[in-house]
Amino acid sequence: MTRAAQSNRTVMMAMLVIAYTLNFIDRQIIGILAEPIKLDLKLSDGQLGWMGGTAFALFYTALAIPVALLADRKNRSWIITIGLALWSGATALCGMAMNFWQLFLARMSVGVGEAAGAAPAYSLISDLYPAEARARALAIFSLGIPLGSALGVLFGGLLAATVDWRAAFIAVGLAGLVFAPIFKFFVRDPGHGHAADGVSEAAPSVGTVFRTVAAKPSFWMLGFGAGLASMAGYGFAFWIPSFLARSFELSLVDRSWLMAGMFGVGGAVGIYAGGVLGDRLGAARVGGYAKLVAIAFAVTLPAYLLAFSSTNLAASFFLFLVPTALSLMWLGPVVTAITKLVPARMRATASALFLFINNLLGLGLGSPLIGEISDALTPVYGDEALRYSAMLATSVYAAAAFLMWLASRRLDRDVVER
Repeated sequence: MTRAAQSNRTVMMAMLVIAYTLNFIDRQIIGILAEPIKLDLKLSDGQLGWMGGTAFALFYTALAIPVALLADRKNRSWIITIGLALWSGATALCGMAMNFWQLFLARMSVGVGEAAGAAPAYSLISDLYPAEARARALAIFSLGIPLGSALGVLFGGLLAATVDWRAAFIAVGLAGLVFAPIFKFFVRDPGHGHAADGVSEAAPSVGTVFRTVAAKPSFWMLGFGAGLASMAGYGFAFWIPSFLARSFELSLVDRSWLMAGMFGVGGAVGIYAGGVLGDRLGAARVGGYAKLVAIAFAVTLPAYLLAFSSTNLAASFFLFLVPTALSLMWLGPVVTAITKLVPARMRATASALFLFINNLLGLGLGSPLIGEISDALTPVYGDEALRYSAMLATSVYAAAAFLMWLASRRLDRDVVER
């Protein structure tokens, strides 16, 4: 690759990371704003959970597959740009909601736009980087998750404390609308299929892609393993700010800074380490991608239990850094493994099928389940109910680790690309 081509690839990756950062700012900002919204709109924890996760997941999961099919055939730069503009505009609309249902519908609209974010980008990155460097490349792209989560809670919390929660939604939404044309200017679709992979003449149908991945047990193990972990991960990302408010009586500004440090440091270290280690282990044996994640999930469970059980704020912060990092190590290795299960022309659709499982479980069930359990425990534990609800939710990491271990034993037989 020429120096000019490498420079162009680096610029495009930077644009993709910024877009994904904005994606997660808009997705996660609602967690830090949950308490002000609850007070203003008079919501229960259950309603907060359904609005924070399920509202977003409904259209996000439903539209991700048809958008990915389009991405396997058409210009992915345009698809991501249009999605970026849609989810940013919908985020701004969240700031105008006057009741639960208006906010619920606005969050659903955010999901409509963000359906065009991840799967097309996974496919595009797989065409920019060779197989031996993809886990690290996808991990770098996935740094948008901790960066966006950190910036979302920080700027969202500070804006809400200075003005109100509505201003926070409107400000971050407008930022995305401004960035959309800049993204399109710098990101050019390189064409489908890396030179080393080989490309079929035409993109296959979703039925063909589904039959291809459905016949591979490792796909289901990876999908449900990551999905179960995401139930807890997305749920905790939404509820930890409220936990800090109720159990430690932290102000909105203080918990914004604390959450930004937790996501920014712990999340970034975990995702990048997952990519680096994934490339090393996966180079020797494809099952190494899943084995790494199985170990990470197995340690995540007791680490989160210690963090939620602590009654010392400083100790809790440092204890939360460890499972935050470990729980996000799966992104680069697992997505890379998914792209290795199918030919190049199937990558976006296969990624969307994987994300359908992951997001339906993670985004759709995580935050409402923790919220409903918290409501049920409140008569007994009061403000501490959220602590015990979260501790119960950590149990899903045991099942997630087991599924990843099973996947590590099967992947070598299922891959298309060696």
